[in-house]
Amino acid sequence: MNAQDTTPSSLAPGSSSFDPGMTLEQACHIDLHLHSTASDGRLSPQELMRLCHHRGLSCAALTDHDTIDGVEAAAHEARALGMTLVPGAELSTRWQGVGIHVVAMWHGQAQAPMTALLERLAQARHDRALEIATRLEKAGLDNALERAREQSPGARLLGRPDFARALVAAGLVPDMTRAFKRYLGAGKTGDVKVHWPTLEETLESVRRAGGVAVVAHPLRYGLTRRRLGLLLDEFAALGGEGAELISGYQNDNRSRDLVSLLDKRGLYASLGSDFHYPGGALAPGTLSAAPRSQLLPIWQHPRLAPAFERP
Repeated sequence: MNAQDTTPSSLAPGSSSFDPGMTLEQACHIDLHLHSTASDGRLSPQELMRLCHHRGLSCAALTDHDTIDGVEAAAHEARALGMTLVPGAELSTRWQGVGIHVVAMWHGQAQAPMTALLERLAQARHDRALEIATRLEKAGLDNALERAREQSPGARLLGRPDFARALVAAGLVPDMTRAFKRYLGAGKTGDVKVHWPTLEETLESVRRAGGVAVVAHPLRYGLTRRRLGLLLDEFAALGGEGAELISGYQNDNRSRDLVSLLDKRGLYASLGSDFHYPGGALAPGTLSAAPRSQLLPIWQHPRLAPAFERP
């Protein structure tokens, strides 16, 4: 049985026991990193909220890649289910030549600095999708852009996973892994470089919009401990205020080490599954346990606390 089809023993369908005063160790019924068809997820915002509710979540953040197109629909469905929906987005940025993702969350409507940044990111993604399509057509995938859109009918912005699924559907590769290995991975035909906004530009926009910026899945960038420390140093110096202590399943020793890195820099801790689609190893709310620490959870941040209030 798939993870998303199973309700963990600590959760109960329709549960609403989220307590803003809880510590990271006590955290349950919450997932602050989720994707829908507004970007590269496989469930509509409404379907995603219903799955979250079925799995016992009472609080969730929709953090689609470089867009908030699904937030309104998700919030409406969440309210109907008695859940709390925190508005957010996972922003593409760059730091010292490395692509870094920043989860931004806020309370209320997205402000002008945030919408301006999202428009810039949307244009960059659109231009990249056109270039990927052109290259893949030369490599044998006819009507590449249309085929990619068929794989993600609800998304305005296409990403490499959509093209990977198109390659699989066309029979050019047997699976997603092979699609990236042969066509879309680093240095391959469909590896189109994008000049994402810098970390400084991104954090400035989030700050001016009244949001809170969090480093998404910091352990997944392949950085040495020293370079990760440098990233967190600069992130904090530029106004970033948190990082995902837990992102889905991860090694307990690395989680404990990450605690020390965040604590040293006074960063808040967030957590999320980074859920994209049913059938994978992760489901909304599937998270490794947070180690014991004195870190403050992101839901206690003064600017974000109102967003976590029950509907």
